[in-house]
Order: sequence, then C-alpha cells, then structure tokens
Amino acid sequence: MTTSAGLTAALADFVVGMAEHPVPDAAAAVVRTGFIDTIATMLAGRDEPVVGVVRGFVAAQAGPAGPEHRARVLLGAETARARDAALVNGTAGHALDYDDVALAGHPSTVLVPAVIAVAEQCGASGLDALRAYVAGYEVWAELIGRDPDAHHLKGWHPTGVFGTVAAAAATALLLRYDRALTQRTLAIAASMSAGLVANFGTMTKPFHAGQAAAHGIDAAMLARAGLTAAPDALEHHAGFLAALSPHNRVDRASPLPPLGERLRITESGLSIKKYPVCYATHRVIDAVLDLAQAHDLAPQDIERVDATIGVAQASMLRNARPQTALEAKFSLQFAVASALTARAVGLAQLDDGFVRQPQVQALFDRLRIDTVDTEGPLGPAFARSDRVGITLRDGRRLDSGEVAFARGDAHRPLAPEQLRDKFLDCARSVRFPQPERLFEQLSALQSLPRVSALAAHG
Repeated sequence: MTTSAGLTAALADFVVGMAEHPVPDAAAAVVRTGFIDTIATMLAGRDEPVVGVVRGFVAAQAGPAGPEHRARVLLGAETARARDAALVNGTAGHALDYDDVALAGHPSTVLVPAVIAVAEQCGASGLDALRAYVAGYEVWAELIGRDPDAHHLKGWHPTGVFGTVAAAAATALLLRYDRALTQRTLAIAASMSAGLVANFGTMTKPFHAGQAAAHGIDAAMLARAGLTAAPDALEHHAGFLAALSPHNRVDRASPLPPLGERLRITESGLSIKKYPVCYATHRVIDAVLDLAQAHDLAPQDIERVDATIGVAQASMLRNARPQTALEAKFSLQFAVASALTARAVGLAQLDDGFVRQPQVQALFDRLRIDTVDTEGPLGPAFARSDRVGITLRDGRRLDSGEVAFARGDAHRPLAPEQLRDKFLDCARSVRFPQPERLFEQLSALQSLPRVSALAAHG
C-alpha cells in the first residue's frame, strides 16, 4: 500500500482491515493496561472541579432522553449520548494528570472513553473494543511519527490534536464503517483537532482529552449523516500534517507498511504514571526521591538543587511558583519541593493547602533548571535523560547520574501487582463498589461479551 492513493485513504484501509485482524498477545496486553489505568484515573478524578464543570455543561445541552442515550457516565447510573459520556469520562481520566503516557501525549485517556461509549451504544464486545483501541493508537502513532519536531514547542498538545483523529478511527472501526465512510470520518476529525500547551495547568488541559474523545465520535456521526470532507485532508499541502508543522519538515508522502507488518503499540507501549503530575517531571522526581532516601535528606539540609531536563519539558513546566494544586502539576519546583518535604509526590500532596505550605514554597527558589537539546527513546518531547545534582549546606554535592527512564515507563514497567495496587487505590478513593471485580473484567477484556457488562456503581 502506498500513499499514491493518499495517506487518508491508506489509513482508512488500515482501520477497516483491523476490524477482523488478529491482535498479537503483546499488543493486547498493552491495551488491557491502558483500559485498567484509564478507568482507575477516571474514577479517581470524577469529583475534580473540572469534571463538575463539564458534567454541568453536558446536562445543560442535553435534550429529552432517547434511545441514543445509552452510554454510561463515569460507570454510574447516569447515561448520556455517547459523545457526551466520552467528553465527561475523558476529562475525568485526565483531570488528575495521573493517566498513562505514550506518543508525546496521553492516548488512553482519549481512546478508552471513546471506545467504551461507542461500544456500549452499539453493543460491541471486549475484543471489538481491543481492536478499536489498537486502530486508534496506530493512527496516532503514524501521524505523529511523521514530524521530527516537538509539537509541544510549537504550542500543540498532542492529546487534543492527534487524539481526535485516533478516536475517530476507533469509532469508525466499532461502527464497521467501510473504507469511504472511514476516510471521510478521519478527514472530518482532522478539522476538529485542537489543544494548546498554553492551557497546561488549567482546567482546559484535561478538557483537551474529553474534547478529543467526543470530537472523534462527532466526526464519525457527521460522516454517516452525509457531511463531506477532503479525501486528502491529512496529507494535503494545506492539510492536517502541514498545518501542524510550520517549518515544513513533516513527511506527507511515505507509504504505510502493510497491515500487521508493524504495530507501534508493541514498540512504544504505554508508560504508567507513579505520580499525578506532568510526565516531564517524573525522572527528576525519581532522582530526588532516591537521593533523599539514600542520604536521609531534610529540606533544611538543601542549599541548591540543579535539574537538567529537555527544552520541550521545560516549556511544559511553566509554573515556577504554583499556588494551587492544578498549577503544581506543571511545576518542576513543586515536584522537587514535594519530594524533599514529604518524600512523596502523590494525591495527598496535590492539595492547595500543601502547595502553599511555607516549607514547600521556600524550596522553589532553590531549584536551578538547565536544559539540553537532546532526544532519546521517549521522542522529541523529552531529553535523552534527566539529571539532578543536590548541593547540601555542609558542602557535600550529590549527583543522581543520568536518568533515562522513569519508574513505570514502558522501558521500565511497573510490576503487575503495582498496576493492580494503583487501580484499587484509585477506585477505593471514591468508594467504588467491588473494584476487584472490575479489575478482573478489564484484565480479561478480550473475553468480555459486551463492554456494557463492565461493573458499575450505583
């Protein structure tokens, strides 16, 4: 298959073919992990203020209940149109910034809510859902992999931008669209993609994920309703890829590999977060925690902390003196201060009161950030490695060495029991009933006869 027929058309062929294509065990394992982690963070984030805002918006827009209102909101008794359920669920999954990472963004917090909502609406099985996730992941990977430049530095949040087209691909597969309808769905989604790095540290950042999931479904519904779109919307010289690449370094012409020859999901996988803050901080957090533990450090011992991170990472971490938990999620100063003060960076520390503690605030000015313009296995959004040096008041100098992968990274994965513990901790934090049963269902997703059979709360 070559792009002489058009990249948009070639991706449509891929999505249609995935509907019946066997999914390798390694890929299926990644998908199950994505479902487990996303539903965990979705449940844990359900009471966050941004979720309340989005739920109120959905309720205000809703018309009379009808047969299309068949997708659950936050796995509860409340139902909504599939796109509205996906909007709320995707926002909740990203509200704590605790969800998984890959492809320079957060694929599961877009794909899982979209897939679950559409699967519930059309009666799809767990195996259908698994295939739809793979299709969406691969479309995202193919598109983002064609640009060598870091999207974050250009102002684009890949979760909102590529997630929309990925969710559209997953929806088209679940609805068993043919090649022409799938192609139109992808083209429509390309014009509905958005998300700005400038909004990191605000409610709009998690809204990017919910909006991408909802817009992916909208694109599929509009295509079925007859909305037209350019057949080459992705690869056109004034299309999706070109618009995202002002330096015109994007590859719009290379052919796709044959279906099944290469799956990026088994190459890139998913990185599971240990800390509910921006992933750009995680290697530094690991380094600081390791040094603090090894040398029994207290905040009063610290003269200065030097952190070396990537240019794009520094661009994301815009809040040098955060005053709220939401701002703190995008602050390396807070990440370091929390690690030194509490020996933890967890949900308990992501609290406005903790962020404003004088001891925490006092450490912000002791951090010095240097940047390096390198790139490693994590892609252009991350340096090849991060490094931390701590100067103590007694004159000693501690050095973490190069930290290439955070704990939980796809290259340094959590143990299965750690993933389970995270899931149960998140579910129990909101008193979700029988979380063990839900975990078991997700762990055997491909055997679930109907996605709508997933355990729910009242």
